[in-house]
Amino acid sequence: MTLAGLDWKGLLRRHALLGAAALLLVAAVWMPPVEHTRLVARYIVTFDITQSMDTEDLTLDGRPVSRLAFAKTAMQQVLQQLPCGSRVGWSVFTGTRSLLLFVPVDVCAHYDALLSSLDEIGGRMRWADSSVIAQGGIYSAVQAASQPESKAAVIFVTDGQEAPPVSPSETMVHGIAQGQADGWIIGVGGDQPAPIPRTNAQGERSGYWRADEVVQSAPTRGGVAGGHEQLSELREPYLRALAAHTGFGYRRLDGFPSLYAAMSDPRLGRRLPVATDFRWCPALAALLLLVLRFLPRRSTGIATAHRDAGADLTSKEPLTSPSSALPESAQPH
Repeated sequence: MTLAGLDWKGLLRRHALLGAAALLLVAAVWMPPVEHTRLVARYIVTFDITQSMDTEDLTLDGRPVSRLAFAKTAMQQVLQQLPCGSRVGWSVFTGTRSLLLFVPVDVCAHYDALLSSLDEIGGRMRWADSSVIAQGGIYSAVQAASQPESKAAVIFVTDGQEAPPVSPSETMVHGIAQGQADGWIIGVGGDQPAPIPRTNAQGERSGYWRADEVVQSAPTRGGVAGGHEQLSELREPYLRALAAHTGFGYRRLDGFPSLYAAMSDPRLGRRLPVATDFRWCPALAALLLLVLRFLPRRSTGIATAHRDAGADLTSKEPLTSPSSALPESAQPH
């Protein structure tokens, strides 16, 4: 092939695409974060780690799991969806108080730390077997979220079972002003009473709690017998009443979408400038240019085939007519 026969225009086009793709890939590596205003929020997520949260009355991927495991799996999925700039901290509740494990940190900058620490939350952290949700867990969770160094919304995950039991009408949280903190109470558990596993300080199970081993609720004024505190189910009416008195919202945790909807509540967030990673933009543009560069040139191949066929036809000698092929003496006069 001679230099004159080269497709200089197509050659230059292909090299230009490669050069532009290389520049865009360099930009994707070195491009700094860009300030972008978006809705972000700060949360302190408190997990109830009392023994009733070990009750296995929920299913995950077709197998029974405890309420705490179900809630932690949903939270793992939420962490993947929260926008950069959002901050999350963990807290645990048992006995008469919630304990803040660490103040909220950025979900993108500290994603691995959040996941690994979430995985460690469980019954081995339990320091008491009682469960005072209203005057203990929620009260201390609101107090921690109201501190200047950790000002945040409260996400309180629980099944609502208090031990010793309280009257369903006792839903006031004393010492907390309504609106002191924003947040959601997230109820987790099944509707049917289920046995509560009995575990030791190391988190090892040793059977189930029996009726004579726990404090039962008192009979009502109508003479109705007390409750079944050795069994556990989601105490949803009680949690709804608590949420109303504290100014929180209430949602039942039936999967990732319900928890994500609560934590995406625009009332919990503020619009702030956040350093946002846009490196995917030049990387995507470079990929498109590389696709264009290596696309097969089908139209050029068809044109070349037609050109070669035409050249083949013109190279052949023309056919002679029958009359011209006859000898001169045999031609008609």
